[in-house]
Amino acid sequence: MDIIPAIDLIDGKCVRLSQGDYDRKTVYNENPLEVAKMFEDHGITRLHLVDLDGAKAHHIVNHKVLETIATQTKLIIDFGGGLKTDEDLRIAFECGARMITGGSIAVKSPKVFESWISKFGAECIILGADVKDEKIAVTGWTEETDIKLLPFLEKYTVKGITKVICTDIAKDGMLQGASVELYKKVLQAFPEMYLVASGGVSNIGDLELLAEAGLPAVIFGKAIYEGRIALKDLEPFLN
Repeated sequence: MDIIPAIDLIDGKCVRLSQGDYDRKTVYNENPLEVAKMFEDHGITRLHLVDLDGAKAHHIVNHKVLETIATQTKLIIDFGGGLKTDEDLRIAFECGARMITGGSIAVKSPKVFESWISKFGAECIILGADVKDEKIAVTGWTEETDIKLLPFLEKYTVKGITKVICTDIAKDGMLQGASVELYKKVLQAFPEMYLVASGGVSNIGDLELLAEAGLPAVIFGKAIYEGRIALKDLEPFLN
């Protein structure tokens, strides 16, 4: 199982929100490069970098932070948050992102998202599926839809998508355990999918449950920043 720590960015600083609420923000480090290097020093090879300013502004904002981390580490970075146009993607890839994540865009502007799959290749495009009660939520989780998760995933797997980050909003930033049953259901429907669990991881036991369920990858951040998971304890997953 791939271990993918998250760095969420506001004003160029490493922060975490609870359930996507900008009013419930904690700043953990003012130097995201320092955090990224710490991950790399412990054998981690992947990084999930989220531009929360970009998500609010509806265009890429923290691309300089992306560029700094990409040029000063060897981490494989997937980047998301507010990517709406081909120009946003061009900047992200030029600044060192290896993959980008699109969530709201895949719901609100499916033709644009589908064009990205064609232009940039499915290996570079991750579908972000943020869910509440197994229905898709968009616009930084402020807007719920009636779109059910499995048909949504089916639509894009037909278009070539193979990588999906699925976040259970109810769990994110709450340190109350991951939605293992939800992920099992998705993997049962799409056994070949590179499904990335996101949200709720609070301890090593949560990671073990996800690994047992067959998850290919997991994203988490707050458990590290709050000291509930020590980076050295991740070594068994990294070998």
